[in-house]
Amino acid sequence: MSPEPTDRQYWLDVLTRLAQPVLTNLAEGRLRQRMPVEIAPAGKPERGEYTHLEAVGRLFTGIAPWLELGSDPSPEGEQRRQYADLARRGLRAATDPRSPDFLNFARGRQPLVDAAFLAHAIVRAPRELWQRLDGETQRNVVAALNSTHGIRPSLSNWLMFSAMIEAALSMMGEEWDRTRVDYALTQHEQWYKGDGVYGDGPTFHWDYYNSFVIQPMLLDVLRLVGPTTPAWQRLIDPVLQRARRYAAIQERMISPEGTFPPIGRSLAYRFGAFQLLGQMALRRQLPEGVTPAQVRSGLTAVIHRMIEAPGTFDAQGWLTIGFCGHQPSIGEGYISTGSAYLCAAGLLPLGLPATDEFWTAAPADWTARKAWRGENVTPDHAI
Repeated sequence: MSPEPTDRQYWLDVLTRLAQPVLTNLAEGRLRQRMPVEIAPAGKPERGEYTHLEAVGRLFTGIAPWLELGSDPSPEGEQRRQYADLARRGLRAATDPRSPDFLNFARGRQPLVDAAFLAHAIVRAPRELWQRLDGETQRNVVAALNSTHGIRPSLSNWLMFSAMIEAALSMMGEEWDRTRVDYALTQHEQWYKGDGVYGDGPTFHWDYYNSFVIQPMLLDVLRLVGPTTPAWQRLIDPVLQRARRYAAIQERMISPEGTFPPIGRSLAYRFGAFQLLGQMALRRQLPEGVTPAQVRSGLTAVIHRMIEAPGTFDAQGWLTIGFCGHQPSIGEGYISTGSAYLCAAGLLPLGLPATDEFWTAAPADWTARKAWRGENVTPDHAI
């Protein structure tokens, strides 16, 4: 019998299953031709206009930190080299107006969302997904991001999409709009509800948008441009404190069986709901009392339950709509095949080297598992 794969090996297998169809077809300019388009029953056919950029932006934002580790002589390092090359070829195809896979960055409102996820990917892997692009592709990427400026964000988490694009343009050395960033930061400061949670707009929603969008983008926008303005600089520490608290809550929400509550909208993003917890692990800024080993073990249990559910992939290896398996009715009207690839954001800790404690420490029970086994656990406290 072959030995059981390590957690990292299993996560890499999941990354491969998610990324291979998207990266290979996009690099060949055949994504639009070959990716099936499943639209949730509540959706409209026009979702097909957006689904390909959704798949690209969302997949890239999850695998970017892993790509940024670069190549090395190991099998994993060689896979990173191959995938980074495919990703760069894919960016060329996605942003070249002459390409059959030139993606929709400007028609309708949805492209603002997924251009921002793509921008987030680029700032998570500046060497592999920006500096190593050829000059023409860099110019095309900038033009694609700028083409979203005609899309007005709603008064919600969408403000972070505009801010994320501007922060990426700043990193690229391009002109960028400070007003869009300031408005997003100011509004989210007003929408902070306490104990590590922001409203999605003025009201509080029981969903995972603090992790799908709000807090990961707040952290990286402030990392990139926060030091340029005293008012933004003052937000860095409190935003980090809130993120660490929300990460603690997320870790406690993983049940002993590796499940989490199916509450709120966009459940078809699956374990992308844990992007923030993964990002805090990636930054090595997990909350006090939460060890890397217990986060890895808890997230591995969640990922395994969701990925291995029958029907998660179709016969050609593309993701289907669902939370745990193929459940098209769980998708809202804006959910289609490409949307589902936001689950890749749950894989951010793969950006930590294989030698990092997150991967090398012995498996550990996460908080809920310890508590329900009757172990002596510490109390939970609000901030």
